[in-house]
Parts: sequence; structure tokens; C-alpha cells
Amino acid sequence: MHSEEILKSGIYSRLSNPMYLTVKRIMDIALAALGLLITSPLLGMIALLVKIESRGAIFFCQWRIGEGGRKFLLYKFRTMYDHSDQLLGDYFRGDPTQRISWEQFQKLHNDPRLTRMGKFLRRSSLDELPQLWNILIGEMSLVGPRPILLDQREMYGPAYYAYIEMRPGLTGLWQVTGRNHVSFAKRAQLDVDYAANWSLKLDLNILLRTVPVVIRGDGAF
Repeated sequence: MHSEEILKSGIYSRLSNPMYLTVKRIMDIALAALGLLITSPLLGMIALLVKIESRGAIFFCQWRIGEGGRKFLLYKFRTMYDHSDQLLGDYFRGDPTQRISWEQFQKLHNDPRLTRMGKFLRRSSLDELPQLWNILIGEMSLVGPRPILLDQREMYGPAYYAYIEMRPGLTGLWQVTGRNHVSFAKRAQLDVDYAANWSLKLDLNILLRTVPVVIRGDGAF
């Protein structure tokens, strides 16, 4: 079935199957709880280093759009200086060409807002670990489309209706298919493809592919 047909019908048979979704949710709870338990010493160490290096909160909390179009607070370790908006504005004024990259990818290769610790956390994806809590309480899933910002809703276009059929994920097709080297438009299409082809087998495949991607730091910045 083509993605256009899926968007028109609004029917996702696999995503509506209670048995599949129950198994997916059980897997999310079990692995998120285990992950929080195993990484608790690391979480404490990162929190301390973030606090020591620069002024500001330990965690970065931001409203994102989740399943059904509902808003939720996404948690990350803070990776930026507390005056990040000013730094970004100064950066664009000094090099206007970087605004084009920002508009296309919503990311910057040399983001001036990042602290030294923040750059390490981004490259290693360790800044995402607090989202295990989002998964545990049911706002996110281990695998799914990357949660989008409130002001990115229009950028998704028709793909938005595929996006809100699912809980957003800690990892997904975007992360294992080029990550930050993928344009925002391509990222939206990947979310449609995930919705169209979702299965537990696909989730397991993405989880296994995520491990080497994170270790190598592919596309992370």
C-alpha cells in the first residue's frame, strides 16, 4: 500500500491490533525499567557533570507532540548554555548560510549553543537517556517516530496524520537511516513508512540496528 493511500484512509490495521500493541507496551515497560536501573550510576554522574560545567538546570524539558496529537514534556540532559537563543541568533548573523542548513535539517554541524559536555552527550546520544522515563510512563515507546516540536507540525504536512497514530520513539527509522544527515522532509516520509509497515519484527530490527549506530556516532551532532 502506498503512503498516500494510508494517509487518505487513516487506517493502520497493525497499529490497531490490541495484541500487538500490548506486547509492544510490555516490551517498552520491561526494557525502560531495566535501562533506568542499569544506568542509574551513569545518570547520576552525567547529572553532576552537567551541573558543574555550566549554569542552568540539569534536565532540559520541552513540549513535544505525541500520540493522538497530545502534548507531553520530553526529558533530556541539558546540552546547551542557558542563553542559547542569543548564541544562535549571533551565529546566523555571522554566517547567514547556516540558516539554510537549519531550515533544511533542523540541526547544525557546529552548534554554538552546545557546551563541551553537551557535545559529548549529543555525539554519544547519552543526552537521550532521561527519555526512558517518558517510555516508562507511556508517553513514548522504545521505537517510533522521533517526537516533533510544536512548531514543526506544519512542516510535517500530510505525514503528520501518520505520525500521531503512534507513540514517538527513543529510536526509529530516522536514527538508523542517516540520522542528522537526513532532511526533515525525508524524516517525515520515514515516519509514514514506519506506520505503513509497523510490526514487532520491525521494532526489534530497528533496536538491533540502533546499537552500532550509537556506538559509531553515525550522523550525531
